[in-house]
Amino acid sequence: MANWTDALPAAAQTYLMDRRLDEVECIISDLPGIARGKAVPASKFAKQDYFHLPDSIFYQTITGDWGEAAGDEGFIEKDMILRPDMSTATAAPWTGDWTLQVIHDAFDRTGKPVPYSPRNVLKRVCDLYREQGWKPVVAPEMEFFLVARNLDPAHEIKPMMGRSGRPAAARQAYSMTAVDEFGPVIDDIYDFAEAQGFEIDGITQEGGAGQLEINLRHGNPVKLADEVFYFKRLIREAALRHDCFATFMAKPIADEPGSAMHIHHSVLDLETGRNIFSDDDENETPEFFHFIAGLQNHMPDALAVIAPYVNSYRRYVKDHAAPINLEWGRDNRTTGIRIPLSGPSARRVENRLAGMDCNPYLGIAASLACGYLGLMEAKHPKPEFKGDAYDGDGDIPRVLGSALDLFEEAAALHTVLGSDFARVYSIVKRAEYDEFLQVISPWEREHLLMNV
Repeated sequence: MANWTDALPAAAQTYLMDRRLDEVECIISDLPGIARGKAVPASKFAKQDYFHLPDSIFYQTITGDWGEAAGDEGFIEKDMILRPDMSTATAAPWTGDWTLQVIHDAFDRTGKPVPYSPRNVLKRVCDLYREQGWKPVVAPEMEFFLVARNLDPAHEIKPMMGRSGRPAAARQAYSMTAVDEFGPVIDDIYDFAEAQGFEIDGITQEGGAGQLEINLRHGNPVKLADEVFYFKRLIREAALRHDCFATFMAKPIADEPGSAMHIHHSVLDLETGRNIFSDDDENETPEFFHFIAGLQNHMPDALAVIAPYVNSYRRYVKDHAAPINLEWGRDNRTTGIRIPLSGPSARRVENRLAGMDCNPYLGIAASLACGYLGLMEAKHPKPEFKGDAYDGDGDIPRVLGSALDLFEEAAALHTVLGSDFARVYSIVKRAEYDEFLQVISPWEREHLLMNV
């Protein structure tokens, strides 16, 4: 046992210093990004190299129903072999005892990675970059709302009560006073993040009532996706300590901005470590423009992955701080593809379309896949957009059904993400969408019942 704990990451060792580890949560992300797995006594974890879960966890919809995605063998729920990635071992500081979480990777019985496991999908995309001599780097931004406890789905979601005793106010972007309103929750977020060894680049108030943004330092895509996966859980736990909910819905409150997961991308040359978006004279390279073209040309096909629910498309509202276009511009937040201000070594491309409701592994994988296709195709983007891109009509699907139609026909994207993943994902999302279409909304009852 001592040898095992001695090999833990530094933050986990600090968390357990002079304490007895009680339990280990063995977890893996499903398609929506929910942590699935088992909790085992620490003594048992020390003796096991792997554990089993049925592959059906990847066929389950967000409602708990099932997509018919099992393939030719049928729905027999065969076991996967889940092996721990000990570099992901981290604290679960909100628990009553001393607990660690460890993310696992999924393999079939022959030892091959399960192709529709989200973490494996992202690893596959990163491997394609490496085969070309490139190292992708990302920096995600996480937006979310702190809202009042909502125990009845029939009731509208409302902002949480702030420290002052007043509901959180909207349209106070970047206000430090607004951040102070959530001080106790933010303090716990910082404490939990520190215990887990995560470095927060900053927390700001966004434009929505009770809406916050957390920025993470740039780095390895898999590591950053792991952190977003962990962060969603720790933020929810911090909120629950203060009688509120944290939600990562793309659009939880009508007439408020939605929550995005903006993704910043750069690509390094593996041999030199240089950013391939800048040349020796610090100018923008052809690869820089090819990456942008890849996002423009393939992001509509990938939208069903980065905007995975019917609610996701409520975020794409003109003039509501969310892009409705695939234009690109320098330091222009109205474009779907933004080039932030930076020096040549930090030159990067920001994808502003992804919603915070997407699975972080799949959202980052899909965005990188579009950029990779652009690099391989070596096409040029449309001219840089100048001005307010919201003035246009938009050029992305506006409903999930249309986005799924594009995804299912996207042969080039499937070659990057994996055909087995594309098959399973499409079937599961169609099952969710069909289930949603059976629900009659209050709007329909109010306006159609007596008028049509």
